[in-house]
Amino acid sequence: MEIAKKMEKIWVVNGIEHKLIVDPDAFLSEVLREQMHLVGTKVGCAKGQCGACSVILDGKVVRACITKARRIEDYANITTIEGLGTPQNLHPLQVAWVANGAAQCGFCSPGFIMSAKGLLDQNPKPTREEVRDWFQKHKNVCRCTGYIPLVDSVMDAAKVLRGEMTLDINHNFPADGNIFNSRAPRPSGVAKVTGQWAFGDDQKLQLPADTLHLAIVEARVSHANIKGIDVSEALKVEGVHSVITAKDIKGKNRITGLITFPTNKGDGWDRPILCDEKVFQYGDAIALVAATSEKIAREAAELVKVDLEVLPAYMNAPAAMAEDAIEIHPGTPNTYYKQGLVKGDDPEPFFNSADCVVAEGSYYTQRQPHLPIEPDVGFAMYDEDGILRIYSKSIGLYLHLYMIAPGLGVEPDKIALIQLPTGGTFGYKFSPTMEALVGAATMATGRPCHLHYNYAQQQYYTGKRSPFWTTGKVAADKKTGKIKGTQHEWIVDHGPYSEFGDLLTLRGAQYFMAGYGIPNMRAVGHCVCTNHGWGSAFRGYGSPEIMFPSEVLLDELALKGGWDPLELRYVNCYRPGDTTPTGQVPDSFMYPEMIDILRPKYKEALANAKRHSSDTLKKGVGVAFGIYGAGLDGPDSAGADVELNADGTITIFNTWQDHGQGSDLGTLCFAHEALRPLGIPASKLKIVLNDTSKCPNSGPAGGSRSNVLVGNAIINGCKQLVEAMRKPDGTFRTYDEMVKDGLKTKYNGTWTQPANDCDPDTGQGNPFANYMYGLFMAEVTVDTTTGKTQVDKMTLVEDIGTLTNRQTVDGQNWGGLAQGVGLALTEDFEDIKKHSSLAGAGVPYIKDIPDVMELIYVDSPREHGPFGGSGVGEVPLCGPHPAIINAIANATGGAFVRHLPAYPEKVLAAIKELGK
Repeated sequence: MEIAKKMEKIWVVNGIEHKLIVDPDAFLSEVLREQMHLVGTKVGCAKGQCGACSVILDGKVVRACITKARRIEDYANITTIEGLGTPQNLHPLQVAWVANGAAQCGFCSPGFIMSAKGLLDQNPKPTREEVRDWFQKHKNVCRCTGYIPLVDSVMDAAKVLRGEMTLDINHNFPADGNIFNSRAPRPSGVAKVTGQWAFGDDQKLQLPADTLHLAIVEARVSHANIKGIDVSEALKVEGVHSVITAKDIKGKNRITGLITFPTNKGDGWDRPILCDEKVFQYGDAIALVAATSEKIAREAAELVKVDLEVLPAYMNAPAAMAEDAIEIHPGTPNTYYKQGLVKGDDPEPFFNSADCVVAEGSYYTQRQPHLPIEPDVGFAMYDEDGILRIYSKSIGLYLHLYMIAPGLGVEPDKIALIQLPTGGTFGYKFSPTMEALVGAATMATGRPCHLHYNYAQQQYYTGKRSPFWTTGKVAADKKTGKIKGTQHEWIVDHGPYSEFGDLLTLRGAQYFMAGYGIPNMRAVGHCVCTNHGWGSAFRGYGSPEIMFPSEVLLDELALKGGWDPLELRYVNCYRPGDTTPTGQVPDSFMYPEMIDILRPKYKEALANAKRHSSDTLKKGVGVAFGIYGAGLDGPDSAGADVELNADGTITIFNTWQDHGQGSDLGTLCFAHEALRPLGIPASKLKIVLNDTSKCPNSGPAGGSRSNVLVGNAIINGCKQLVEAMRKPDGTFRTYDEMVKDGLKTKYNGTWTQPANDCDPDTGQGNPFANYMYGLFMAEVTVDTTTGKTQVDKMTLVEDIGTLTNRQTVDGQNWGGLAQGVGLALTEDFEDIKKHSSLAGAGVPYIKDIPDVMELIYVDSPREHGPFGGSGVGEVPLCGPHPAIINAIANATGGAFVRHLPAYPEKVLAAIKELGK
């Protein structure tokens, strides 16, 4: 029997002396969270790479996830977020974080705030650059905000502490109380900055005592037949309750992709809950060990023996498309979906015309990882009515319910999905990840089951942006620069599971050369099954992948034709009479005005780049368009309930899932504005969100659809209530009067967008009622001796209709631009082991992101938008990366990097190729 050795420690935690019995090798984060229940200290990467676990130890900022208990002296002073301030008595840093909208998803907020406290204790008057240097040194990572509001908050808090200003959390709350189109703070802000916003692994400590903790028996190869599973050694481990395999699952043991177009050659039932016959990718779940602790479960999972017949692994689309490649899913060809685009006449004559300038090229966008700071987590249990309740980071509760119910063998009305407070997902949770796993485990054991991924599992067992391999060609009139025709072909590497693959492939038809009035277009796209990480939604979903070749190709055309890249866009951008690639009339024609706004800034940037370049440090400027539709294709719809309560308050119910974008504030903004006739203050509005047993189906939180679809549904429900309460004399009934008059007090609001699906052969259709338009400018410095690129500034001129809340919109844009820098320069998930950590996958730290990201909004209310608004979340990631690549080319005299990310060696290779 192995003896568990412990040691006694006396620590002063948040001003109180504690005597603790600890494992000497336990990390400080484990002691704080598991033994002291101080869960405000978050654990993200668990490798000291993200700073979410930052605390102050004897006056120094340390990362608790890599600080072992044995190294901490007795009577050490430890301060966590719980010891900094309370909701009733916030520290100035916490106040500033709320007032400036710096807490978006909120997972990184406690770590940043504690790190900032350590800075201000040492340096009460830091410069912005000193703040950035500090966060860089202490490895604090934020994936949501683009870092700008975090630095703003530190600077404001420092002023408060120096007595130079006052600040409260309602600093940006409008004096008239009308929160729509204001900078009002999020209702969840205070909980997030005090560490009391309980994320999934925080809630683990609140689960019943009989809860089992799960570990995945993972595939350590990318493609294999399963010949047998031996669980006998794992079952001998003390504390192991059971090992669940595919034979324990009552249903079809498959997750359905739901969306399959008529031309899809698969059936959508290709993803197992637990692998039964084959392994399709590295990390696939083969079994689940259920034990009394996560540690025991993980140790036992390593003892499960899986007999595998290893098969050839096709780790990219060209390999899977080769003639000798076997079918990954027997009976379904590896290339299983084709999307066409036919608009106008055949453009081929223009490519052979002496009157046209023609540019062509081949491009690649990588398997970008989402890199949330919070790894995936969830749990399940039965309630007293026998309903299987599944709690997770899902951003598509009803969608996932219907995707997993048949596989589990449960009727949909016997399952409820509930969203946990969620650290940003950026789209990966549009696909179910662990929902079916925890559901299957609870069904098999009859007990609550909890599953928490480590960061490596977050990387290889959640979806990624699907790589696109694109070749394109464009022809423009030599004299005018007017584009006459385009042609392109794209291949989507969608990994082994087909869910949403056809929809993603369609994006390649919808957004190539979007933004330009091009009469003649031909294209074809292919969706391919491979053995690399499965493809899931990622912010922009298809547009960043296809607008990269589109926008870089346009700059290559400009260089070849001798045109200025911005002016070439001005000549060709949407104007009345033009249509989109799918033949739809755009819902806005603001691009000429947007270019007019940017032009003087662009000229100034070019002049500065020329003035400040040296022999080895070359500065450049690049521009690009970015476009996205706000919704899911066709007649997408949403619902929201609005209820008048007996005390005069009003409750809004919806499933506007929140992964950092601010659905709590969005719901309040739309409801308060729609209920203005009642004169009810925002403080009397209540919200109930994201529980399928309580809330109607509002659809998934993806495709920037929620602001438009759910916003319109909320407005519709509120209007129904207002009209029901209205008396003939224009005054309004009370709750009691509504009951007396026999009127309903609860109304279901709905809205369906006026749109239709695109044809799979021609790509023609009106897929969205509302679009978002961005004009991006990047300013960079390229070191021509190393190839390293630094982004100095980003500018975004944006047309997204009426803004619901300026603070949240700013945050979405800064965060999207920052992810665009990562997409352009550093982020990838190609090497499964090298890229299995945050740092290894190239997450941008604060010094990788410019401190200047200028946002300019144009006023263009939408006919079909809620109070004139469109969406925002996707568009800031649709165009920054081609703008950066175009800026690199501008700096180097035409060295275009066509294969992302633009690592330094790729930049050097492009410069070298240019010199041949």
